Amino acid sequence: EAGTRGGHAAASYIARQLEPFGLLPAGDADKFTQSFGSDCRNILALRRGNDPQLRDEYIVVGAHYDHVGYGSKRTSYGTIGKIHNGADDNASGTSVLLDTMEAFASAGLTTRRTILFAFWDCEERGMVGSRHWIAHPTVPIDRVKLAITLDMVGRLRDGKLFVLGTRSGFGLRRCADGAVAGADQ
Repeated sequence: EAGTRGGHAAASYIARQLEPFGLLPAGDADKFTQSFGSDCRNILALRRGNDPQLRDEYIVVGAHYDHVGYGSKRTSYGTIGKIHNGADDNASGTSVLLDTMEAFASAGLTTRRTILFAFWDCEERGMVGSRHWIAHPTVPIDRVKLAITLDMVGRLRDGKLFVLGTRSGFGLRRCADGAVAGADQ
């Protein structure tokens, strides 16, 4: 849960994973962390784009790393007071984000725009971490051109993967359709 010993351990683990990827800190005071609230922290890292005209534009790719901990009446479908493991919500999104960062680093992939990789904290309490970042952005918010959220990517059922929000930006639906068509080959 956000702000707990377990939440701090998760944040420390994620921050250590960033070191070998050649990423730049994008949090407060040249750190990977952006602190807020009652001992919560977002973890933010940049992969600079290589196009001189587009590298000052940003694509945000994020996932929340907090979970409900021991649960409450609002967050629990099971026994309150027992640990609610967060493998699906949202260790799955956090893992995909880490794997994506590793893939970029190991393959030497480049992008025209800069990518801000964001691990949000305190999302299970009402998207507090991402809302904090919006109110206190660490890159110019008007330069963010696309935001992608990875949440509960372990929800593959009946051989189907659901991608939501593809109609929120020009070309996103076609992009998702193309990725699916390419996966069939």
